Amino acid sequence: MKKNIETIVVCIAVGFLMGQFMFHQYKKEEKPSTNSTIPVVQATEKLYFLQQGVYSNLDSMKQNLTDFEYYIYTEKDNKYYVYVAIVKSVENMEKLKGFFNQKGYDIYVKEISVTSTAFLEVLNQYEQLLSGTNDEKTIQAACAQILAKYEELVVND
Repeated sequence: MKKNIETIVVCIAVGFLMGQFMFHQYKKEEKPSTNSTIPVVQATEKLYFLQQGVYSNLDSMKQNLTDFEYYIYTEKDNKYYVYVAIVKSVENMEKLKGFFNQKGYDIYVKEISVTSTAFLEVLNQYEQLLSGTNDEKTIQAACAQILAKYEELVVND
C-alpha cells in the first residue's frame, strides 16, 4: 500500500512539473525590436554538473551505466565524460552527491555556465522538487527529467 502511495505521489509531482513546463512554453515571449539601441544581455548562470566518471570508450561507458535511468555525456579528446545530474543550488548538489555516493558511485562536481533561459526556468522548478524530497524514485525521476530537458533545450537548440 505504501509503495502504491509513493508511486502515485511521484506521478502527480512529475505530472505537475511537466504541466508547468508546458504552460511556460506557450507564454508569449517579447522580442526586442531591431531598431533598439539597448543591447540584449543573455543571462548566464553557473550550474553544478554531477559527473559520474570518464571513460576511454563508448562500450565500457554503456556497460558501466546500466543502473542509471538517464545520463548525458560529452566527448572530448577521445574520452567520454558522463553526467548524471544538473543542479543550481549547493544544497541540492550536496544532497545528490550524497545520494549517488550512498549507491556506490564516486561523483565529481563541475561548474558549467549555461545561458538558456528556458532551461534555467525548468531547472528552477525541479530544484524546488529536489529540495522537498528524499524519496529515491522521485530523485531519480527528477534527475532524468532535468538531463532530458538539458539535452532538448541546450544541446539540441
